[in-house]
Amino acid sequence: MPRTPAYPPPVRSSASGTRWPPLIWVLLLGTFAVRSAGFVYPFLSFRLAELSLSTAIVGYVLAAFGAGWLLGQLLCGWGADRYGRRTTLISAMAVAAVAMPALAWMQSTAAVFAAALVAGVVYDASRPITSAVIADVFPTESARTRVNAARHFAVNVGAGLTGATGGLLAGRVGTDTLFLINGVVCGVFGIAALAVMPSDHRPRSGAPALGAAAGGCGQVLRDGRLWLLWLASLAALTCCAAMFTALPMLMYADGLAASSYGLTQVVAAIVVIALSPIITPWLTHRAAAGTSMTGLFACSSLLLGIGMGMAGLVSTTPGYAVTVTLAVPGEIVLFIAASDILNRVSPADSRGLYAGIWGTTLAVAVIVSPLLAAWALNTGGGRLAGAAILACGLIGALLCVPLAALTRPKPVPGPPAAARHSPHQVPEPSGVGRPVRRDGAFQGS
Repeated sequence: MPRTPAYPPPVRSSASGTRWPPLIWVLLLGTFAVRSAGFVYPFLSFRLAELSLSTAIVGYVLAAFGAGWLLGQLLCGWGADRYGRRTTLISAMAVAAVAMPALAWMQSTAAVFAAALVAGVVYDASRPITSAVIADVFPTESARTRVNAARHFAVNVGAGLTGATGGLLAGRVGTDTLFLINGVVCGVFGIAALAVMPSDHRPRSGAPALGAAAGGCGQVLRDGRLWLLWLASLAALTCCAAMFTALPMLMYADGLAASSYGLTQVVAAIVVIALSPIITPWLTHRAAAGTSMTGLFACSSLLLGIGMGMAGLVSTTPGYAVTVTLAVPGEIVLFIAASDILNRVSPADSRGLYAGIWGTTLAVAVIVSPLLAAWALNTGGGRLAGAAILACGLIGALLCVPLAALTRPKPVPGPPAAARHSPHQVPEPSGVGRPVRRDGAFQGS
């Protein structure tokens, strides 16, 4: 039987702000910790090289990890709705605590392949679960936007620390120790979740259950808003993923050292830290006013396409640093705007599944971006690679046109003339925001 989470009443916003409950702090700090110690993905190729595997086998193993990542977003999102947020997160972190070190210890090709697949499933498992919990706990879009911005900030800073600390430690302690640390941190996150997250419980007879919405998966498959958001996000995130997939390929082709690429990532982290406190309050204000963020999403996709597309025109470390600086604001806005749109179109009983489906866009983008860059570099060089990235940004922006039409709120019909003049009618309080149904869906559902 499906389970529902026994969450406390939703947090209420006030003029003085919203106090985040311990549950949210644990999820944010846990996200930061597992991202900071997320050594498995960026250092997996180095580990495979230590095993003297052929280039073809390395490619297959990396593809298995990517396939696991994609599958994990769907499984964890579905599991969060079907079995509960707490159960799914703790189970995923327990598997990660075993799979990460196992990936370092395995020697045979078949064992490494299997371990990479499982590690990919749980590598980003907390993303759809955390998205669902944020939507559960915070009833207003402004509060959700603020928390999602903090989560994106934690992910970016954590990713920067992963490269910096991993690069310093890999030569001293080896990749196997890095993978062990990754597993230990996941285990600690799971223990913290066990202690703080409310228990999942079976619903009372007749009570609605998570994942038990009418229509089930069929409703999700028919939701054109979700799939337009998915396609637009994939196009934009392909540009975003170019920062850590296509960018090093372009820099290597220009004869620049790995340290030069590391410098661009440091610049990216600095820009995130500098701009997030400025951009986030503005986006939060727009969310509180009920303003659609599809336009901002389109602008962020264009900015990512232009910024990373310019990488095909430069050949020096300062030049690449400038392209990253231009692209990072688009990345900040993209994740916050996408989260806002996703929250508005997700039915309350399918938030985990919707978040999981959307989360697959990053996994697919991580696969598509290097393939696209490699094809372009081999076919026409850096300029074609830059043009291909720019095209992805343009596609993401264009897809926002039909997305905006489907998410536009339906006009609220006025009362009949007789009712309008009834002396017993109590006027409804005026409010700011877009009209929504109880399930959070807009026109086009």
